[in-house]
Amino acid sequence: MEDQILKIVNARFITPKGIICNHQLICQAGKIVEITDNNHDIPNAVILDAQGQYVAPGCIDTHIHGGGGHDFTEATAEAFYSIAEAHARQGTTALYPTMAATSTDVFYKAIDTCEQIMYKPANGARIMGLHLEGNYLNPVMKGGQEERYLHLPNPIEYQALLNNTNCIKRWSASPELEGALEFARYATDKGVLVSLAHTTANYPLVRTAFDAGFRHATHFYNAMTGVHKERECKQEGTIEAIYLMDDMTVELVCDGIHVPSAILKLVYKVKGTEKIALITDAMYASAWPDAEKEFNDPRFILENGVCKFADRSALTGSLAAGIRMIQVMVQQAEIPLIDAVRMASETPARIMGIEHKKGSLATGKEADIIIFDENFQVKTTIVEGKIIFQQH
Repeated sequence: MEDQILKIVNARFITPKGIICNHQLICQAGKIVEITDNNHDIPNAVILDAQGQYVAPGCIDTHIHGGGGHDFTEATAEAFYSIAEAHARQGTTALYPTMAATSTDVFYKAIDTCEQIMYKPANGARIMGLHLEGNYLNPVMKGGQEERYLHLPNPIEYQALLNNTNCIKRWSASPELEGALEFARYATDKGVLVSLAHTTANYPLVRTAFDAGFRHATHFYNAMTGVHKERECKQEGTIEAIYLMDDMTVELVCDGIHVPSAILKLVYKVKGTEKIALITDAMYASAWPDAEKEFNDPRFILENGVCKFADRSALTGSLAAGIRMIQVMVQQAEIPLIDAVRMASETPARIMGIEHKKGSLATGKEADIIIFDENFQVKTTIVEGKIIFQQH
């Protein structure tokens, strides 16, 4: 019921002010009404006893390709809803369906699907809008992207896509491609977050790209160059260039494999909590209990929590989901829990411009909440005040 009041008690609340206990959180009409140390007696309220566990804002995944056996390039409502539900069970409360390089027809189909369902309540994470990771990517750094779809930015194509919808919220591209800077300016003017990706850009180009609208770095450290030799001299790579851009935000694939723990520590030390968003880059075998049994694609193998080409020449996606991002940052990178939670919720909300309504446990924000234990097991997921998942 819309007016039903939910009261969460006996919890360790992870808030912008720190971890607080001996409080209660009250939700009504999908929003957080109050976090207080006064024990209100609210008639007819649903009481949710957190049993001393952590209560945190839900994860906001801005780069996710699939899960539960489905991929967003299927571009159907069934696939979108299935993925959103699968990841909600792992602590994700909002996500941006990410389209790998594919045909423009599939992009249009995904746009139609997204427009139909992104504002409708569902039994899973809220779908916030599309992220296109293609097709303007450098083939030299294609990683797991299908090269046949990669090409230079086409003004007729991207203008038509962006003028056809408001649901494209992110677009990743390689700034070194001919026409990429003009693309970035156009997309930025349309309110799209443009992110550099699959790139060999050096420092001068990254600076130029930033001025053109490339304000974010897609899966930092993956599919981009680092310091290297060109003949007898050392040259900076894209990674060093991004470090030198203080205002450029980054995202990290936090599955414990894509980026080693020492590098996670380094990025945290240099960029800080407010410039880092945690992502899964999850593919369709993620958040899928039967993945090992049902997965049957000779092109790929599932191993150590990631998907790889069968010849192990490259990683092609992660099996991580929601809470796993926080767990990796805390247990492997030794990052404080409160900062790991912020990088999974508050920072991506701010990067995507939705921090006024999502990303933290604060009065007036949408009640996107997860409850998890010391072992990083999600016990309850709440999306806009509705209990989506509860482990009994």
